[in-house]
Amino acid sequence: MRNFRNKVAVLTGAGSGIGRGLALELAERGAKLALSDVDPVTVAETAARCEKLGATAIPFELDVADRAAVYAHADDVRAEFGRVDLVVNNAGIALNADVVEMTWADFDRVMNVDFWGVAHGTKAFLPDLIDSGDGHLVNISSVFGLMGIPSQSAYNAAKFAVRGFTEALRQEMLIGKYPVGVTCVHPGGVKTNIAVNARGLPDTVDIETVRKGFDLIALTSPRSAARTILKGVEKNKARVLIGPDARGFDLIPRVLGPRYEDAGAPLYRVGRRVAGRFGVEL
Repeated sequence: MRNFRNKVAVLTGAGSGIGRGLALELAERGAKLALSDVDPVTVAETAARCEKLGATAIPFELDVADRAAVYAHADDVRAEFGRVDLVVNNAGIALNADVVEMTWADFDRVMNVDFWGVAHGTKAFLPDLIDSGDGHLVNISSVFGLMGIPSQSAYNAAKFAVRGFTEALRQEMLIGKYPVGVTCVHPGGVKTNIAVNARGLPDTVDIETVRKGFDLIALTSPRSAARTILKGVEKNKARVLIGPDARGFDLIPRVLGPRYEDAGAPLYRVGRRVAGRFGVEL
């Protein structure tokens, strides 16, 4: 897929963050957009901004954890656009909790959105991508799909699963000689709302403090992330790393192997103490 003009792109989690950044970038490049989010207000705002750029953009309310809803969404997109060329499974949520304290309800919700949402979107639209003759699938993992991080076990589990699922699928497409490119994306810190919307934050935490703290370590804007992703699609890259921090996350386990776990634990304890001074509990 060398350009996006008149291509039909399906984006989940398009109400904010990377999803909105991708929608705006694709709108400027002449794509037609099927935008979905669990929040109907924010996705409608994204669609309106895309239409101001001259793009056709239709917003949909969608919970990607609901398999039947995702398949119904695929039917709706086909009815509206007639075909699908690009799918980006981007919707995701975070959870901040140690395994010993984590509830099953929170664990299930993260897995249902962050992994099963990706699997649902992939299975529902893969036949359309094959039929397009020039399709491309993008699944959003995370740097937490490259390294295990304390208090992020559920998120790690989902994002590692996305990585394995996507890497296996890319090989299947190559073996079967299907005309579908497959890319797994590992964003580092991107200035989105995922941290302030994370489950597991203590009731006493100040959300504005969390937002400011996250913005300090989030090195990449959503539009910059979107441009990097689309460049990866154009080059049919298997893996896309977003931000200098992502390259660090990729390098550390390559160099240290599993020893990074023993080295990282004391560093995390220090980070937890420093964060606590700013009113943020890790």
